[in-house]
Amino acid sequence: MRLDKYLKVSRLIKRRTIANEACDAGRVLVNGKVVKASYDVKVGDVIEIGFGNKNVKVEVTMILDTTKKEDAKDMFKYV
Repeated sequence: MRLDKYLKVSRLIKRRTIANEACDAGRVLVNGKVVKASYDVKVGDVIEIGFGNKNVKVEVTMILDTTKKEDAKDMFKYV
């Protein structure tokens, strides 16, 4: 699954366009490297997102094409 879609489906970022812009601006790192929105996310990847002065670091635990709001938090765990 593409990184921008994963961020939206897992509800780490609210909209896919905002996730795409964050990737283009270099605020999203996967396994310590800046990646594009088209990066293919795999289980076990560590994603770090810079939100202004705060960083969020999560590990991918599962990948789902669609999910309900209650189940979205099971797609990752905070590191």
